[in-house]
Amino acid sequence: MGRYLLKRLLLILPTLFGIMLINFIIIQFAPGGPVEQALAQASGLNMSSTASVSTASMGPSRGTGYTGGSGLDPELVARLEKQFGFDKPAHERFLMMIWNYLHLDFGTSYFQDRPVVELVLERLPVSISLGLWSMLIIYSISIPLGISKAIRDGARFDIWTSGVVFTAYAIPNFLFAIILIVVFAGGSYLDWFPLRGLISEGFDTLSLWGKIKDYFWHLALPLTALTIGGFATLTMLTKNSFLEELNKQFVMTARAKGLKESRVMYGHVFRNAMLIVIAGFPAAFIGILFTGALLIEVIFSLDGIGLLGFEAVIKRDYPILFGTLFCFTLVGLIMQLIGDMTYVLVDPRIDFETRD
Repeated sequence: MGRYLLKRLLLILPTLFGIMLINFIIIQFAPGGPVEQALAQASGLNMSSTASVSTASMGPSRGTGYTGGSGLDPELVARLEKQFGFDKPAHERFLMMIWNYLHLDFGTSYFQDRPVVELVLERLPVSISLGLWSMLIIYSISIPLGISKAIRDGARFDIWTSGVVFTAYAIPNFLFAIILIVVFAGGSYLDWFPLRGLISEGFDTLSLWGKIKDYFWHLALPLTALTIGGFATLTMLTKNSFLEELNKQFVMTARAKGLKESRVMYGHVFRNAMLIVIAGFPAAFIGILFTGALLIEVIFSLDGIGLLGFEAVIKRDYPILFGTLFCFTLVGLIMQLIGDMTYVLVDPRIDFETRD
């Protein structure tokens, strides 16, 4: 186990380097860039029109083509290129970026003039709140429901719950969010929940219990929207995994020995059936934490990491874009390793050691 863990830890660095390199190369060919954004603001042009002028925003010759089409001063373009660091070759900028990241220096936002770390830490509570609580709720619902459906496979309970699960899965979570706002947030019917934000304005003046109630009061609708559309896949995965284990010979043998059904399910079947569920946990957690809640953040006016990354893509704010990509990738790789290690906790027979 120790050798496997060390090997996986050593693989994180080259994997992270490769992901950053691929994305950096792709960015070189993306239309528009921070220089074009600044020039568009200076000339009063819309970015959608300036993006079409430049098809290689970070290339060395884009400044001439851009200014020739818009009549801007070449000295202004050169000054902006130097300000954003685009006066250097691409490979030098990439190596400098990686070197700074290794020293936990993620730079400063081009357009907000604030450190990237400060912006991420400011938005992190929202994303953690949405991701963590929604995952806990989804797993708390899906695993017991999937086990119950496996035990009652083909019964009325299984049929009706399958209808509910697939209906919830078919409706996008952002549509649920809009319905919840219309019905419960002062849209057309009830005004029970706040429409935006994670906390109220007078949050600091509340007692501890008042802060807890206010926090979950604001999270009620976003979490409901995320949960309703998120538990279908995990529920069916749990059910099918348990059904596969229930049909194996060792389960029939355990039942023939007279063991109680609860002992068969949770003493023999559970450990094997949960392996496939655990395998998907890291990806599901990272997906909900950083990307899955983007539309929910927009609808409920929650400033989270997903919205920050989306705004960085739109504005071509590369320090935020690459800084968040670096952090997300690193966390994702670590979560994947933690998922593998959890295999051993669930089933001690797994040790990942090489056998002759």
